[in-house]
Amino acid sequence: MDQVNRRQAREQAFALLFELSFHGEESLQSILNVRDEQDDTPEPDHFAIKLASCVQENLPALDETITAKLKPGWKLSRISRASHIILRLAICELCYFDDIPVGATINEAVELAKTYAEDDAPKFINGMLGAIAREQESDA
Repeated sequence: MDQVNRRQAREQAFALLFELSFHGEESLQSILNVRDEQDDTPEPDHFAIKLASCVQENLPALDETITAKLKPGWKLSRISRASHIILRLAICELCYFDDIPVGATINEAVELAKTYAEDDAPKFINGMLGAIAREQESDA
């Protein structure tokens, strides 16, 4: 497969997790296996698989982080599926990928939201991730 850039890899990770979100208890590996059997589906980039796997392995912690930053009275179910997945991806990068600059992670999440989520999602995601990044910085 041709080398993809990080933005494309994030899009691939988003697509994998979005697909997985419709399959309940299936694992990321089972989705990848089905994709391997389809001739017309390109193999995801290594970084995309690593990022999507990290999200799957840390779902409870990621959702807990999101929930802690929601407005009082809001629940995770109020966030669209696309925005929820984008937040999970970005928070995973912020928490588990020290080699990626915080600004790059937030910018890429906002760009994903502009493409795949509802109109007000980029602002919402930027605010959520900014608050999480500031909290991490103060904890360091």
